Amino acid sequence: MPGKRVLVLRPDELGPSEQKMWREIRTESGAPANPFLDPAFTVAVGRVRPGARVAVLQDDGSPVGFFPYEVGALGRGRAVGLGVSDSQGAVLRPGIRPDARRLLRVCGLSSFEFDNLEAGQGVFEPHAVEELASPVVDLGEGFAAYTDHLRARSPGFLRQTLAKERRLARQVGEVRFVYDARDPGALRALMGWKSAQYRRTGRRDRFAQEWITRLVGLLGESEEPECRGVLSVLYAAGRPVAAHLGLRSRTVLSWWFPAYDRAYAKYSPGLVLQLRMLQAAAAEGIGTVDLGSGPARYKESLKTRDLRVYEGAVVRPVPGGAVHWLGREPARAARRFVRGRPRLAGAAARTLEELGRLRGG
Repeated sequence: MPGKRVLVLRPDELGPSEQKMWREIRTESGAPANPFLDPAFTVAVGRVRPGARVAVLQDDGSPVGFFPYEVGALGRGRAVGLGVSDSQGAVLRPGIRPDARRLLRVCGLSSFEFDNLEAGQGVFEPHAVEELASPVVDLGEGFAAYTDHLRARSPGFLRQTLAKERRLARQVGEVRFVYDARDPGALRALMGWKSAQYRRTGRRDRFAQEWITRLVGLLGESEEPECRGVLSVLYAAGRPVAAHLGLRSRTVLSWWFPAYDRAYAKYSPGLVLQLRMLQAAAAEGIGTVDLGSGPARYKESLKTRDLRVYEGAVVRPVPGGAVHWLGREPARAARRFVRGRPRLAGAAARTLEELGRLRGG
C-alpha cells in the first residue's frame, strides 16, 4: 500500500499540522472545497460520535492521505457523519491509491458504507452499486449571470417566485432576509418545521437523534472558514417564515436543512428564501451551491448542472462483512428497484406520507 505506515487516530488527536496538510492535499486534488470533506467536519463529528476515526496514510513519516470514518460493532464502518454528510470519501495526494479492502483491514473494518461518495474517489468508486445526480448551482460568474440563465431555462419559475415574494409583503408584512443570522429562535423554528416535515412524509426524524442536534449546534457556532454553519432566515412582519441551515467553506455552500412554516405555504417562502440566499452567497464569494442528491422539483428548477455521487459499500469476507451485507444490501436493492420505476416511486412516497399522517394523529 502506498504510504508505508497507517496511523489510526481519533479526530481530536489531529493536530494543526495534520489539519493543514489535509487541506493542502485536498487543494492538490483539484476537488471542490466541499465543507463535508474538511477536517473540521470530521473533528466536529468526533465530538458527538465516539466511533469516529481518521486513518492517516504516511510515506517516509509524512502524511499522504486521510481517511475519515466511523466504526461500530463487528468492525462495521461507515462514512463519517453518514446520514447528514453530502460528500464522502478519502483525501489522498494525487497518485496515491491504496487497495480498498487492504485499507479496511489495516483500520480494523469489516465493511465501509457510503451514500454520497464524491466522484473521482478511485479507491471506493469501484464498489459503488448506484450512481446518483447531485444538482448544483454555479455562481462563479455572479448572481446576475445566474438569473439570466434561470430566465432562459425556467422563466415562469423566476417570475412566479418574485411575484409571491411581493404578495407575501403586501398581505403579511415587511419581508426581510438575513443571510448569516445569529437567531436561536429561528434555528429552533427551523428544527421544529423540519421534524414535522420528516414525520409528515413518513421519514425518520433526524432531529430526534441527539448526535445530529449536537452536531448542528457545534457547526452553527463554528468560526472555521472552511467548515461552518450558515443560518439564513426569511422574515415576514418580523417573524421567521422560512430558514435554511447550510454548511460552507470559502467557496462552496452545501444545502443542508431547509424548511418553512406551512402556514405561509401559498407564498412559497422556501423558494423566496432560496433565491435570496443564492444572491447573498454569490456576493460572499461562493462559487458553487451544492443542493445535494435526492429528487426534488425545486432542485431541477434552480440547478445549472449535476455532479455525480455514489452509494455502496466495500465489504471484506469476514463475519462483520456478512452481517453488513445481510442488514443493508436487500433494502438497498429494493430502493434501487423503486427509484427506477417513477410510478412505483410516487406510490411509495404517498404511502409514506399517509403513514406519517397517521402517526401524527
